[in-house]
Amino acid sequence: QVQLVESGGGLVQAGGSLRLSCAASGRTSSFYFMGWFRQALGQERDFVTAISWSGGSTRYADSVKGRFTISRDNAKNTIYLQMNSLKPEDTAVYYCAFKNGPIFRTTGWDYWGQGTQVTVSS
Repeated sequence: QVQLVESGGGLVQAGGSLRLSCAASGRTSSFYFMGWFRQALGQERDFVTAISWSGGSTRYADSVKGRFTISRDNAKNTIYLQMNSLKPEDTAVYYCAFKNGPIFRTTGWDYWGQGTQVTVSS
């Protein structure tokens, strides 16, 4: 079982920046991915970005490439999402997620955080 706790959401103006954090606790496998998904009001939950257990592999949705950066601190079992040049369409609840295994997919993630709201005003 893995527990995920997000922090760092809030309200920001368009063009601004926010950094989200997600701390993981519990038993993890040797190979896994951690990442971020988001769900805007009335829409499905979408993949945003992910990072491998070693930090050597990262994936991004096209909509955030060049603006968002995922990173990790293994000593703290924490991942971060640095969001720059935010747009109103980035407004959503952001969920931290954990996926067991060495193969990356945008589906079939095993554990989820409670979510943190990010609101970008125009």
